[in-house]
Amino acid sequence: MRRFSMMMWGTSLLCQRITLCLCITLGISMTAPAEAADIRYNLSTHFVDPKQSYYIDLLRLAMEKSRDQYGDYRLLPVEMDMPQGRTIKLVEQGKLDVVWTMTSISREQQLRAVYFPLLKGLMGHRIAIIRKEDELRFANITTIEQLQAIPVGQGSDWPDSDILQRQGFTLVRGAARNLLNMLEKRRFDYFLRALHEPWDEIADKASLVVDNHFVIVYPAPLYFFVAPDNLALAQRIEYGLRAALNDGSFDELFYHHAITEGMLGRAKLTDRRVFHLDNPFMSKTSKNLLSEPELWFD
Repeated sequence: MRRFSMMMWGTSLLCQRITLCLCITLGISMTAPAEAADIRYNLSTHFVDPKQSYYIDLLRLAMEKSRDQYGDYRLLPVEMDMPQGRTIKLVEQGKLDVVWTMTSISREQQLRAVYFPLLKGLMGHRIAIIRKEDELRFANITTIEQLQAIPVGQGSDWPDSDILQRQGFTLVRGAARNLLNMLEKRRFDYFLRALHEPWDEIADKASLVVDNHFVIVYPAPLYFFVAPDNLALAQRIEYGLRAALNDGSFDELFYHHAITEGMLGRAKLTDRRVFHLDNPFMSKTSKNLLSEPELWFD
């Protein structure tokens, strides 16, 4: 019996060696398949911003387009309401994996940017929410100096606020969720929003309207950001976004998502006075992207 067991053990060992040789010869890996990458992002559930669905859909698109190159993935929402600054800090600390936010030099120093404008620069095309009683006042504005003298509301930690303040605007900062109420209460006189934002935001605000007479334009890319040491995730997301741009699926999502569908018709840009501003908070890398017209909204 002992001799029989030794023979069986020898046969098993021989089979293992033959299998290994075949795998090496045929280039077959014997390692276990890699686990799916977990990508944690912040999901607001109390002060729900419907625009977050666009960035989640775009993140999913980027991960799908990079699946063959980088492997499987799981998107994991972390349900917590927090301001932009807090979300950025959690990504920096490795407690979240990705955040989407408008860029600035300081944010690119704090986190690792994925240099691809998620909204084609749309955040830099700003139109105003105003009080209905002030429609005639804003209809008569013809110069940027007139706008600079009128108090404008923006988020406390938004890069837009820094841009406007540097350009001489009379700025009033506040928590993002309070700004419409602050406008109604006359804390300031207009609230600048990107082209796709204002109509849904004032659907239940009878005293507020979207101004039809001017648009402020400045370069304002919004990026995905990851932790400074997470080069692999940054490379994967950029690979996926570039692939989506090349095959047309990025523009398909951008122009036909629920938050952007019909925005150009409602905004009527050709009927507006255009005021151009500089963005002094763009890094050299971000400025270099301006030479790629396919990345930007025209």
